[in-house]
Amino acid sequence: MLGLAGALGAPGGLLKLRHIVRAFTPDLLQGWMYHGDLLAALAHRSTRGADRRRLLWNLRASNMDADRYASIVRWCARLSRWPDVVVANSKAGANHHLAAGYRPRRLEIIPNGIDIDKFRPDENLRSAVRRELGIAADRTVAIHIARVDPMKDHACFVEVLRALPQIQGVLVGRGTESLAVPANARALGARQDLPRLYAAADIVVSTSVFGEGFSNVVAEGMSCGLVPVATRVGDAALIVGTAGHVLTPGDRDALAQALSTIAALPADERRSRRMAARERIVANFSLEAAVSAYAALYDSVTR
Repeated sequence: MLGLAGALGAPGGLLKLRHIVRAFTPDLLQGWMYHGDLLAALAHRSTRGADRRRLLWNLRASNMDADRYASIVRWCARLSRWPDVVVANSKAGANHHLAAGYRPRRLEIIPNGIDIDKFRPDENLRSAVRRELGIAADRTVAIHIARVDPMKDHACFVEVLRALPQIQGVLVGRGTESLAVPANARALGARQDLPRLYAAADIVVSTSVFGEGFSNVVAEGMSCGLVPVATRVGDAALIVGTAGHVLTPGDRDALAQALSTIAALPADERRSRRMAARERIVANFSLEAAVSAYAALYDSVTR
């Protein structure tokens, strides 16, 4: 809506945001991610009502690539006293930004919330999607959902799949359709039917090497009843708990071992692990819980 397209779009985006703030006179203005935080701060300070309006920022990442994000992080760190509250979606993200120079007046951690009704196990979808993709009903399927980006380390997942022909891989995300994948993998590109695709799988995999705060893919997959295998980036260990495997980033042997272990589980034990994964999301990371946490935060800063 703001028409941002890199740094060149920022001035026009700021003008549009200032117009929106003047038109709606909100009680609260919340930035979302680095560029959104910065524009929200500038719009807040440059429009009437800043004395009564509350400014919030939101941090979505942890240890982002310094080559690409160092400048914007430094600017946000310099202005990090401006917001009334900075909200991080992960403990790892909060700690990373404090180490990067953020000095917020108030820091809160609110994990992402997963729509547990939308992302849920569905045996009918499982069968239907497997038929569409030509995957046998008894195959162990590991799904990896991420745009092609260095932080996602697709090469790790693809190489491990080559060594594990007993496992069917499904790769989803912008750019994956151009990857060279082995015969036991399907690369589907960008898709809009993620709940259907999760339902067809047994394992959700994240091989990210940096940058993740709270991995929606891991949590969504778990909510769909998939056993998680994730690298120790961001709050992956907190999300996974004892429901799956948390690995050192880039450790291909450990990834192969984790996938092989899950694939070898008896059907009843695997089903139990899958349901335990869903129960962990339902109990700790539901959308309802996140909405309640934000509502309480907004109430606390506006009353």
